[in-house]
Amino acid sequence: MDEENTTVFGFMLRMAESIASTARSLREEDAAAFLAHMLSAKRIYVAGAGRSGFVAKAFAMRLMHLGFDAYVVGETVTPSFSREDTLVVFSGSGETTSVVDICEIARDIGGKICLVTATPSSKIARMADCVVAMGDLTGYYSKEKTPFEVRQITGQYRSVTAAFAPLGTLFETQAIVFSDAIISAIMEARKSDIADMKGRLSNVI
Repeated sequence: MDEENTTVFGFMLRMAESIASTARSLREEDAAAFLAHMLSAKRIYVAGAGRSGFVAKAFAMRLMHLGFDAYVVGETVTPSFSREDTLVVFSGSGETTSVVDICEIARDIGGKICLVTATPSSKIARMADCVVAMGDLTGYYSKEKTPFEVRQITGQYRSVTAAFAPLGTLFETQAIVFSDAIISAIMEARKSDIADMKGRLSNVI
């Protein structure tokens, strides 16, 4: 890697190029199916572990701003899931034990499951009604076989890749860009008004 590509600016450009590459390779029918599930769901629940969980929460917040009934799995105010609801999962590996358990419950209830992942052959992908594959451009998920919970407890977070986008960084960045693009597509489909969104912003901070 040359010196120019190891500057902050260089890393940012490589990130942007990776996102553009993923967008070009994304299956249009998968993105369309994901959008259709969002528009038809009675309520939308989101789940994810670690930094993917933060992406999930950001997506739920934007859905709420658009007027959706959106909930984060595990929060104390989250109501019971039903067969008319859709669970959106962000998981690079698609194998995180705690998230797999959530998906099994949603499947048993009869609701829909949408997965955003880097691993379309994973356990969660096999349960999901809709899978959007972001790709695994750094090879992190194909190399890392230790469960997320074990890595978290034991501190096994040393990078198995170069300094560029270590661990699951690239997936998480791609996932939040994809989720924001879905928000834009929903706004377009529903002709949403920015003023209505602003009216739903938190005012009790």
